[in-house]
Amino acid sequence: MNVQLSPSTLSGAVPAIASKSDVHRLLFCAAQADAPVTIEMNSTSPLSEDVRATVQALRQMGAGILYEPGRFTVTPFTTVPDAPRFDCGESGSTLRFLLPLAAARCDRPSFTGSGRLPERPIAELLGAMKENGAAASSDKLPFTFESRLHSGAFSLAGNVSSQFISGLLLGLPSLDGDSEIRLTTPLQSASYVNITLHALSRFGIRTSVLPRGFHIPGGQVFQSPGTLTADGDWSNAAFFLVAGAIGPGPVTVTGLSPDSPQGDKQIIDLLRGGFGANVRKTPCEDGTFGYTVSRPAGLRGCLIDLTDIPDAFPALAVLACFADGPTEFHGGERLRLKESDRIAAVAALIRGLGGACEEKDNGMIVLGKDVTGGLTGGTVDGFRDHRIVMAAAIAASGCRDDVFLTGADAVRKSYPSFFEDLRSIGGIAHVI
Repeated sequence: MNVQLSPSTLSGAVPAIASKSDVHRLLFCAAQADAPVTIEMNSTSPLSEDVRATVQALRQMGAGILYEPGRFTVTPFTTVPDAPRFDCGESGSTLRFLLPLAAARCDRPSFTGSGRLPERPIAELLGAMKENGAAASSDKLPFTFESRLHSGAFSLAGNVSSQFISGLLLGLPSLDGDSEIRLTTPLQSASYVNITLHALSRFGIRTSVLPRGFHIPGGQVFQSPGTLTADGDWSNAAFFLVAGAIGPGPVTVTGLSPDSPQGDKQIIDLLRGGFGANVRKTPCEDGTFGYTVSRPAGLRGCLIDLTDIPDAFPALAVLACFADGPTEFHGGERLRLKESDRIAAVAALIRGLGGACEEKDNGMIVLGKDVTGGLTGGTVDGFRDHRIVMAAAIAASGCRDDVFLTGADAVRKSYPSFFEDLRSIGGIAHVI
């Protein structure tokens, strides 16, 4: 799908969709629970392709999962089929969370995927699993496990993918013996592991944080909490919050929690303290909060560490194009291993719209409008990456001319209703 976007004044309120990161983890926990679980979501946005991949995978393991708008009802699996075949689509979370669980519970599970997923890192997790009994037929998709995973010590680098650690944390508690995850390098994207630990705690699972890793007692039972509510999604809210800072109208995102373990809630501090935007917080009736962002007299460039907030990079890089002075991003080397090479993709986006930037191995320097005069418009590629597409759409609101965006249907991966929500606050987007 290709979309033509026109300059527009974005103003109004958008409800946060349920956090994809949280929903993935809650579904994995619920599928292993001792009784049914209801997962409430404060949004009726259609399911993302990534969450659909997780739902299908857990159904393949024998879980019963009923989806109604805004709610999952999960009946845990009690037995698992022999030789199940799992298609993880393009979802890295689905694959990496599923591997330890399926290898521990199933005989001869097979895995495949599509898009860029077969190219994304997985060999180190497979190596750690092999040391503990589960040998895969290949170190890249597709592959099959011929033996079961058992408890033990799992040595992993902490700077490749936090999803490796999360997958083990989700799959190891029910094994017979205790396990330990030993990190050979410092952990990056620690907030994503914190989301996993929080989800586990809601199901009564005990873990211990070690100086360089985690201890997971074996023989634990995932205890159903009955009904629980998923967090609002800070990662996708970031695009609309940035839109408010670009201006001229204020934009509000409701249904967000400042107590969420999601690292991307840092967007508020970066908008206010880094770029100098106006931010107002107001309570919502359900106990969450709405955040309203509006453009200040002048945005300023700043220094941003992406180590714990890599998913916020595309939105913040677009905002940097509207600031005075350069904005420097560092700590984002793993961005090159996402759905696209996100550093290269963001650079192409900025340049395609008339901006200027300098790529670094682990980040980027974005020159502000005091140098470039602002973004003009043009034709940009979505790179089959949902976050690149959303960043381009938000950038278009502040361009002088139209933006022609290819591959815009990539938003289905995490936020299928994105363009509907964009139009609801004044965005002008037409399928061409």
